[in-house]
Amino acid sequence: MKLYNYFRSSASFRVRIALQLKGLSYDYMAVHIAKGEHRKDAYAAVSADMLVPMLETDGGERLSQSMAIIEYLDETHPASPLLPADALGRARVRALAQSIACEIHPLNNLRVLKYLVRELKVDDEAKNTWYRHWCREGLEAFERQLAQLPAAKYCYGDTPTLADCCLVPQIFNAKRFDVNFDGLPRTMAAYEACMALEAFQKAQPSACPDNEA
Repeated sequence: MKLYNYFRSSASFRVRIALQLKGLSYDYMAVHIAKGEHRKDAYAAVSADMLVPMLETDGGERLSQSMAIIEYLDETHPASPLLPADALGRARVRALAQSIACEIHPLNNLRVLKYLVRELKVDDEAKNTWYRHWCREGLEAFERQLAQLPAAKYCYGDTPTLADCCLVPQIFNAKRFDVNFDGLPRTMAAYEACMALEAFQKAQPSACPDNEA
């Protein structure tokens, strides 16, 4: 398999975590988003939406969107499942994952932040305030969801799930913007439990071949 991704992309990070948790090997194909490589013809020929991540399967099929990619990996490589066996559990985990992937991330991804600066002429401090506001509000909602679930080592249960694949990259990015994590005990406990695992450590940005200090 080939994974087209960018070390700092949280969506790419999600897929790297899933691949590591399942012990799947892949070729790391770096696409430098900050330099606009995703918008060049060479990448457009590979990825229709010109976004990362994009997974090329060992059969040559191309898949976009991190959530779809992870569920594909889970269905085709069922060992170390990332979704619970029961329908209610799967719904709970998907809700947690989508709270991050659909509610927090879209408001704070790179192209949105660049639009705020370049088109709307927002200064850096205002941009960072925007990020911190929406990220903190989303994490508070995430914490409320966790508080309604049974006690668990990770987001849901005692093994990492799709929800953890989404949570860890979001916390990594939030740390870069100095988001306040006070009052998020379940959220941060799940994050710390994940980061104690080798799979999460190997998937983190600093472990990527295209990492920039």
